[in-house]
Amino acid sequence: MRWGRGPGDPGGDPLDASQERRVCAVLALGGVPQADVPDGVQQVRLRLLERAARGLEAPRDVSAWAAVVASNLAMDWHRARKRQTGLGERLAALRQEQQPGAEDSSVLSLAVARGLDALPDPQRQVVVLRFYADLPVRSIAEELGVPEGTVKSRLHSAVQTLRVRLHEDEVV
Repeated sequence: MRWGRGPGDPGGDPLDASQERRVCAVLALGGVPQADVPDGVQQVRLRLLERAARGLEAPRDVSAWAAVVASNLAMDWHRARKRQTGLGERLAALRQEQQPGAEDSSVLSLAVARGLDALPDPQRQVVVLRFYADLPVRSIAEELGVPEGTVKSRLHSAVQTLRVRLHEDEVV
């Protein structure tokens, strides 16, 4: 696929609105504070533009590629900052922006957010990419450069850990 007009055009914005929302969600769920999310979105845009400037073809699935880049940026930020703020606060702030007036602090949402916060980075990354960015296992494996079995194993372990946590917290 070649770079064309509109999203992916080297002279225009490489991300459309839905891709940008997905990137924002992946960054926030990956541990980046709301104040730093716009910088993360710009980093994803910059990487797409640099790719075009080097004469490389557009990624086959720009949306999946952007979500994985955002996830990697979030992991880098997490490692550098050691997660100074709680994921629950970031998730609540993200939901408030997307749905003003909605019940932002539901017990289940906060429990899931705390559970995600406690997962090891590789497990959190695949959970966010699979369930929040809605990427198929095959795309996650390709983009992360790991076997599909590794993605499935990480997902299975993460879901078990989250399930136990929700039962311990008496949420479900």
